[in-house]
Amino acid sequence: MLIVMADGNVGGSAFEESGLKIFESELKTVIIPLVEKDFRVKTDAANRALAGLSMGGINTLYTGIKNTDLFSALGVFSSGWIMPMQSAIANAQYDLMKSDPAVINKNLKHFWIAMGGKEDIAYKNCQIMLAKLDELKIKYTYSQYPGGHTWPVWRNNLYNFAPLLFKD
Repeated sequence: MLIVMADGNVGGSAFEESGLKIFESELKTVIIPLVEKDFRVKTDAANRALAGLSMGGINTLYTGIKNTDLFSALGVFSSGWIMPMQSAIANAQYDLMKSDPAVINKNLKHFWIAMGGKEDIAYKNCQIMLAKLDELKIKYTYSQYPGGHTWPVWRNNLYNFAPLLFKD
């Protein structure tokens, strides 16, 4: 397994769509091609995942849902659309999901969402998002590990998410 940790601070805020678009573009036009050129990797969606924590989780949601043809697994750690600040972005994502939930559910082997318990600063936003995913019939797995919005929680999230990438 090759883990590429891109810096999500690409010149725009992940809290605004302009920054999310920059991240998506950077990932698709620079990072993925660079990795595929310089490393011996499989290049299909079945062998590629996208995960992020906090702001990176927002990047993962935005880019991953729009590109399930590129990723077979998404890991969203301590994140969710920030309401009401990101309601326009979230609603556009939900409209996309609503247009063809079967394709998203088919393409994503794993849509793993994890929180650091009720003390996580993103907990409330995540719960709103989970309710919407349920309404749209988008399949996901939810996990909680106590500890809030902290590295020990995210380390546990990666520990539990990574093995899923090797299961059908």
